Amino acid sequence: MTAVVETEGLTKFYGRRRGLEDLNLVIRPGEVFGYLGPNGAGKTTTIRLLLDVIRPTAGRVTVLGVDPRDARVRGRIGYLPGELTLEGRERARDYLTFLGGMRGGVPRERITRLAERLEADLSVPMGKLSKGNKQKVGLIQAFMHEPEFLILDEPTSGLDPLVQQEFLAMVREVRASGRTVLMSSHVLAEAENVSDRVGIVRAGRLVAVEDVAALRERAVRTVEFHFDAPVPREAFENLPGVRDLRVEGTSVRVTIDGRPDALVKAAARFTVVHMVSADPDLEEIFLTYYSEEGERHARTGV
Repeated sequence: MTAVVETEGLTKFYGRRRGLEDLNLVIRPGEVFGYLGPNGAGKTTTIRLLLDVIRPTAGRVTVLGVDPRDARVRGRIGYLPGELTLEGRERARDYLTFLGGMRGGVPRERITRLAERLEADLSVPMGKLSKGNKQKVGLIQAFMHEPEFLILDEPTSGLDPLVQQEFLAMVREVRASGRTVLMSSHVLAEAENVSDRVGIVRAGRLVAVEDVAALRERAVRTVEFHFDAPVPREAFENLPGVRDLRVEGTSVRVTIDGRPDALVKAAARFTVVHMVSADPDLEEIFLTYYSEEGERHARTGV
């Protein structure tokens, strides 16, 4: 199948300042791709290149199989910008109805349904919308024409937690329909929740692309066992992936990287009364990429 996004050596410099350099990326049909990095890392530059808002300094890019300069591709994309400007006296509902007509006709019922899901008040004039309600209107306009490819730049900014959860449910529905989402964020938990793969960008360079399921398998977690009697320390020493072993009477606490199979088998030799396993610490993996890989790129340029 044709890639939804394919870039090769994609580079953008603003004068001498690097916005993005040597981006090689493929986004597959039907996946949610999380694009992660701190503010200023190059996420928005990437998105603007995909949308032909800016032109690359070097390299090539295709979106939905064509050059993004092809105007016909724009109607197949839904886009939420990171900085959304909505002004004027026009009501939000009228604005969305107008956009729907420009996009070939979007049923009003669909706009109403999305507004209800996001708890958006569309009777308010655009210039009087709060930050959160502007974001909701932006999400509605991105989703309402059911585009093949959704590009969402910091989509949950200004949303309360319950609305964030509804938004994530909407993203899952897009994926279930076979369509594709690129979600840019600096919030790990947000992207982890719905993404199939994540790309990590720092200082204008892509430092890693990872499968989320594989990351969870490799993630660092803390496991604590409580037994009905004291257990020997040596039963848990030198197990694959196990470190920071602490044995205190009837309890054993360890940090484990990756699969816990060997640890579980060791514990099964004794009578387990209680077990606690903390959620995988994916944050530690990402921080490792930011600190080690990013620094290596900064030093060597590769």
